[in-house]
Amino acid sequence: MKPEHETPSEWLPFLSGGGQMGAMMRAHDWSASPLGHPRAWPQALRTTVGLMLNSKFPMFVAWGPELGFLYNDSYVPVLGKKHPAAQGARFHDVWREIWDDIHPLIVRALRGEASYLDRLPLRMNRHGYDEDTWFRFSYSPVRDEDGTVAGMFCACVEMTGEVLAERYREEENQRLMTLFEQAPGIIAVLRGPNHVFELTNRSYLQLVGHRALVGKPAREAIPEVAGQGFFELLDQVYTTGETFVGHAVPLRVQRDANGPLEERFIDFVYQPIRGPKGDVEGIFVEGSDVTIRKRVEDELRAANRQKDQFLAMLAHELRNPLAPIITAAQLLQRGALDPQRARHASDIIVRQAEHMTHLVNDLLDVSRVTRGLADIEREELDVAGIVGGAVEQVRPLLDARRHELALQVAPQPLHVSGDRTRLVQVVSNILNNAAKYTPPGGRIVLQVRVEAGEAVIAVCDNGQGIEPQVLPYIFDLFTQAERTPDRSQGGLGIGLALVKSLVALHGGRVAAYSEGVDRGSEFVVRLPLLEAAPAPLAQEPAAHAASGPVRVLVVDDNADAAQMLATLLEAHGHLVSVEYDGNSGLARALREQPDAMLLDIGLPDMDGHELARRLRAAPGTANATLIALTGYGQREDRERAHQAGFDQHLVKPADLSELLRILADVRAQAA
Repeated sequence: MKPEHETPSEWLPFLSGGGQMGAMMRAHDWSASPLGHPRAWPQALRTTVGLMLNSKFPMFVAWGPELGFLYNDSYVPVLGKKHPAAQGARFHDVWREIWDDIHPLIVRALRGEASYLDRLPLRMNRHGYDEDTWFRFSYSPVRDEDGTVAGMFCACVEMTGEVLAERYREEENQRLMTLFEQAPGIIAVLRGPNHVFELTNRSYLQLVGHRALVGKPAREAIPEVAGQGFFELLDQVYTTGETFVGHAVPLRVQRDANGPLEERFIDFVYQPIRGPKGDVEGIFVEGSDVTIRKRVEDELRAANRQKDQFLAMLAHELRNPLAPIITAAQLLQRGALDPQRARHASDIIVRQAEHMTHLVNDLLDVSRVTRGLADIEREELDVAGIVGGAVEQVRPLLDARRHELALQVAPQPLHVSGDRTRLVQVVSNILNNAAKYTPPGGRIVLQVRVEAGEAVIAVCDNGQGIEPQVLPYIFDLFTQAERTPDRSQGGLGIGLALVKSLVALHGGRVAAYSEGVDRGSEFVVRLPLLEAAPAPLAQEPAAHAASGPVRVLVVDDNADAAQMLATLLEAHGHLVSVEYDGNSGLARALREQPDAMLLDIGLPDMDGHELARRLRAAPGTANATLIALTGYGQREDRERAHQAGFDQHLVKPADLSELLRILADVRAQAA
């Protein structure tokens, strides 16, 4: 007779069917198995195996002292590459890598106690590598005929795919929540007709103030928003299901529990959230705090308005002096005036032209200072000298308006480091404003004192004062208080902006105070105080020496300007010739060899710098005094002129006294 394992037909009824594993059990060589041949299996094992083989649920049985391992078709995927060697093997040998995790459960089952676990994590090696797996399973004891526990039965489901999918969803949700939380825009989710906060992000809390929102209805969570229309919009969107979009909407909210209401501006969208049946279940809120953008836009609009107002003021201020200039020029052109009236007309032209020059210089000055291009020549100064210089400049206006000026100057010398001209300009600007905006016969107090290591210059008046809405912007460019329709006080609204910039360049600060209209005003300048003694006073310049005629060549492509300057210099006794381009000027200079030459920089054929270089290179003109005449007066312009060979640099319109002084020096050097 053939051995039993060689006769496949000799199988027992409980092994019938059972799919692949039933066939394997029928054909299996059981001689090496701790279970022995199926013919010798006890009835309890046969019954359990028969049920297992015909189940579609993953199952295994471990039987006997060595826990021989039997399983069905549905359990094969769980084993991986351990199949088919696991058939009939010892339980420990099959699942050696997870034995420490499951052994306590096996012991309980063999003691007659069943176990059930859901999503037990197990580190298995079933495909040639370690992997994390999760299982839901039960371990149940199996008893033999006399009631003794002889083995255990396991029904299981692998949960690895489900667990990994859930983990992935959780990670995705966490990533979304992180993005949601870190999003720069304001985001919130509201649920139900009462708009209960379900989610809010950091930006939303920054907008409304850090407070507990989640779980609270909107009206309860941020009650101060009531009456501003937001809750009504939420009701509208929830009822109609229609999205609402708002742009730069003002929101007044109490961001600090003990603070006042703050006004913010927001762009926002209220988007309905619909359920499976299409009904509105909540509202998604998304938006941005655009307060800064709104303020910038408002400031730009205000700046544009200021620009328009400034241009209107500039046109007015330039037309005012132009009118008498043109009238006086037309009278002179007729030639019918007697000498006294002709002199009066000439005085008007000079005075009004000087006024226009002052306006243009102020514009150029404020441009240079506000862009940090102003020249500050520091020296050690006595504040009393600065104040004295400013009073001297403003005295004519003070006297004309019959103001009383009270000087209250500290008795001790107060020394500061700065540019004398610029600091005199600061104080004279403030004094000038006090004189202009105080009705005739007013009182102005100029005080110099020491406070906290600073020199303080305060100018107080009993004039028209400053409106509260203007005061915060009084040092801004082109800012002016309301003025009478005739605009009798003049000005472009740049003086105080210039004051602020100049004081800042000296390391100081300036402030304005006023209790309102007709309550007067006070301007206070503070400068860092020095302890050192002031520098010796500069010597007064010597009077212009009497001089004979100087031979002068004027080269300027503006024929009117060149002719008028020549006429003016001739009236002061000098010999003047005129050319209108660089080449003609060079030829005439080489021919006549004048003592001094006034050269326009912007000549059409050869600029003034090139003309100066050629004159310096020619023997006959190398030692002549070269004077640059230009509309450009910044430091780099002066340096460029000096490098080209110019001795002097005058900004148009040239100051006559300065020009005459230079020509007097030329005559003195030639004597």
